[in-house]
Amino acid sequence: MSASPSTAGQFGPPIVIAHRGASGYLPEHTLVAKAYAHALGADFLEQDVVLTRDDVPVVFHDLVLEEVTDVKRLFPGRQRADGHWYVIDLDYADIGRLSVHERVASSTGAPAYPARFHEHLPLRIRSLAEELAFVRGLNAATGRRTGVYTEVKSPAFHRAAGKDLSRLVVATLAEFGYRSRRDGAWLQCFDATELARIRLELRCDLRLVQLIGENAWAEAATDFDLLRGREGLAHVAGYADGIGPWIPQVVRWRSPAATAEVTSLVADAHAAGLAVHPYTFRIDQLPENAPDPATVHHALFGAAGVDGLFTDFTDVTLALLGRRA
Repeated sequence: MSASPSTAGQFGPPIVIAHRGASGYLPEHTLVAKAYAHALGADFLEQDVVLTRDDVPVVFHDLVLEEVTDVKRLFPGRQRADGHWYVIDLDYADIGRLSVHERVASSTGAPAYPARFHEHLPLRIRSLAEELAFVRGLNAATGRRTGVYTEVKSPAFHRAAGKDLSRLVVATLAEFGYRSRRDGAWLQCFDATELARIRLELRCDLRLVQLIGENAWAEAATDFDLLRGREGLAHVAGYADGIGPWIPQVVRWRSPAATAEVTSLVADAHAAGLAVHPYTFRIDQLPENAPDPATVHHALFGAAGVDGLFTDFTDVTLALLGRRA
């Protein structure tokens, strides 16, 4: 079973968002992963952003460093009492010395995705400004108009350290021409209070996305169960343009042989005027009980009618949508 080819709907053709770049093939958030995703034909490249000690926004998913870098080797003794090495405890010059590798378990060193790229090369963490310049250069060289899809990571954590991550991210995006809904950018966050602040206090006119998790994940102080309801979605529509739910909140399988069970979330979000971009499709980590990649795409794009998808495998998603780079 294959997904229906992309067709224009309420929000135009579905978009393909390279989750941390081509992270199914190369270490996440490295420039080589972004370049490959760009070449594969992604519509948007994702940037997770956290801050260094000297207030440089860097493209990195975690608050801590040890699962995807060699920080233990380079900076022994720089960990906190909890045993973690935090991005926010190092200056950008020190962050730039680290080598990025495929994700591993910090306690055992076992790879999170055994079949992925596991060579250890001098791949670096880059600033948000460097990555935006890189995307601008790729677009200029190829004639593409690949956009950026940026996340403000854990703003409450940064605020507790006296840092306003959101303000720095919005300013950096504006510096590179991403200022309004007409520009090729989306800005996302799990923290509902912070996302509303970005819209209202920081007067950000970019397309904003309320990420939706599970309450058990304890992301900020956001009640995700409430936000998934019709009243919650109506509230979200007051400050955001879309939602980014976890795939099982949109569709799930009770057993490999069962028909996909589609929730009302996409229909309810569309009724509120919100686009829906779920996360994250991985061929090496399909949703529980999902039988194969094509069935997942058919359920998401066909049965549920999502407007885009975060994917580790840009080429697979494009192919199942009937698109090529």
